Amino acid sequence: MNVKHALLEKFKDGSFALCTDYEIAKLLRLGKRESAGLRDILLSLCREGELLTDSRSRFGTAEQFGARKGEFLGNERGFGFVTFGDGSPDLFIPRRATFGALHGDTVLAFGVEGRSDDEGEILAILDRGCKETVGTYRRERQVGYLVPDDRRLSVEIYIPAGKQNGAKSGCKAVAKVRSFTGKTPVGEIIEVLGREGDFFTEELSLIRAHKLREEFPADVLSEGKKQAERSFSQTDLKGREDLRNQLIITVDGEDTRDIDDAISIEKRAGKFYLGVHIADVSHYVARGSRLDGEAFLRGTSVYFPDRVLPMLPPSLSNDICSLNEGVDRLTLSCLMTVDAHGNVTKKRICPSIIRSRHRMTYTDMTKLAERDPETAKKYPDLLEFAEVASELTGILKRAREGRGGIALDVKEAKILYEDGTISIPDFERTISHEMIEQFMVLANESVAELMTEKKVPFVYRVHEPPSAEKAQGLLAFLSEAGIRANFNTQKVTPRDYAAILSRLEGSPLSPLVNRVMLRSMMKARYSPENVGHFGLASDCYCHFTSPIRRYPDLCIHRIIKEAIIDPAAAKKYEGFVADASIRSSECEKNAADAEREVDALYIVAYMQDKIGKRYEATISGMNSYGLFAELSNTVEGFIPIDTLPDDRYEYLEDRHILRGIRHSYMLGEKIEIEVTGTDWGMRRTNFALLRKGV
Repeated sequence: MNVKHALLEKFKDGSFALCTDYEIAKLLRLGKRESAGLRDILLSLCREGELLTDSRSRFGTAEQFGARKGEFLGNERGFGFVTFGDGSPDLFIPRRATFGALHGDTVLAFGVEGRSDDEGEILAILDRGCKETVGTYRRERQVGYLVPDDRRLSVEIYIPAGKQNGAKSGCKAVAKVRSFTGKTPVGEIIEVLGREGDFFTEELSLIRAHKLREEFPADVLSEGKKQAERSFSQTDLKGREDLRNQLIITVDGEDTRDIDDAISIEKRAGKFYLGVHIADVSHYVARGSRLDGEAFLRGTSVYFPDRVLPMLPPSLSNDICSLNEGVDRLTLSCLMTVDAHGNVTKKRICPSIIRSRHRMTYTDMTKLAERDPETAKKYPDLLEFAEVASELTGILKRAREGRGGIALDVKEAKILYEDGTISIPDFERTISHEMIEQFMVLANESVAELMTEKKVPFVYRVHEPPSAEKAQGLLAFLSEAGIRANFNTQKVTPRDYAAILSRLEGSPLSPLVNRVMLRSMMKARYSPENVGHFGLASDCYCHFTSPIRRYPDLCIHRIIKEAIIDPAAAKKYEGFVADASIRSSECEKNAADAEREVDALYIVAYMQDKIGKRYEATISGMNSYGLFAELSNTVEGFIPIDTLPDDRYEYLEDRHILRGIRHSYMLGEKIEIEVTGTDWGMRRTNFALLRKGV
């Protein structure tokens, strides 16, 4: 046995575990010359992956360090966090202990004893996450490099001579990382996007940064066209209920690009008969097909003000699967009988065929519900429909509130882009928005319950209760704000949250509490395990109503159709629902991040000609660098701390207060601001505080 193997055996039996080379040399009684050679051997074992070493020059195996595999989430200031897939707490990694890891790297990390409970150190980089990145190409003398847009990547990408592929200094580009020289990534430019600062170049940069799939492969387009052309035959109608003579309509926004849900409603003998009819996309997108594979990779459609990146080719999403007015379409229908208290007394799902009578907009449906004479004249056949739908909407809303459903009043920005003009109207939520939301939620819940009863593999939409720590933080905030509340933070219920919102309805504190309550809650996700939906106070929930734009809906449509005939046949999806849940949750988060960042870009462009204007605003967030303030149309800007009245400020995160000796600022406070500038790089509008308490 050679020296290297002998040393390794001593580590494996624990004799040298977590010892320094000095300590090992002492144990082996080595002289000065032999000690120097020992260190070389130990470092060689580290390079071979047999051993690891930490910042204190200790050596050992991954198990001896207590190291675990995780993902490093970087910060522009050099430090970061390692997050683990098992739900255990993140480790804070100071700059000195990152081992050269970059944002997105898969690493081995361990907690450092004797320091804070959550501090750790990276021992090894298992896989580099930075394989491609978007940024600005710079060239100084003979040296080229790419400055990443993602500030979490705290290094520049070195671009050797001859690898810039036509990129000019100051342009936006995509670089592929080919290797790492020490801690420096070395790459080449693979795509030049355009001039830095150009609006559409910046938008394209964000699309590339999130690795969103723009173009469909030729074979996917071909398969989509073939499916659209075949439409359906009499054979396809076998086993389907023919609902084409029913009064069925769609209700969507004026700019909706795909229509995948329709409704029907009647009231007889005090009962409501509600039908929610969803495009049967699974009829055209077979499991395992190229269309299905592409949809799985995309996970969701992504919506920007000027374009949509659809999950399915337009031949399907805008044509054969879209429930367009006056044409026959294949659907899956959830048919429900609802009593006067909002309880679903009967429910069933069936394959069907429908013909939408009208393509209604939210605007026209609201006018119809409010008995607008002109709209009533235009749609005389929908007067009773609108009246019954409005009545049921009110019943369902009250019933869910009675069960503890949390109706957060949170504004959503609506950015419109038409003919080169950006507009952001004030937020408006109407009866027709509530109508469609209540009906879709009821269908999603009913479908999930039916499939749970059949005990088939399924993709649920789940929303866990807040953690005890988050609930305690909310309770402390409410106490600070003078709001009496008392609930068990270890086992908080939807009713606890709903009761607080109900008590504060109409109060000036209500918007503030809405914001803080939202931040205390977990993120909804997809899961093969049903753990309920906290926000909706629902024991069982899924996403059934949007198969054109969401993969989980498409996935469960296949399961539903098989389970209707033979629940045992649906068992083949056992493993797939887990994969679909993970992939869909990842794609949803990535799409939401991309949409938010592109919206921020449009807001900066919109606010450029508003510099110098004054507005009333609400403090919507804060950190140790300043305040965020939101206008009535949801545009948010930043007020740097060094522009606030001279004071010594302390950010109290748990209490959502930026406190000074003479001045303090609280989430939800009304202020007056002036727009002072825009920052393309940060995609941020800057405000100046004029006065408080407007």
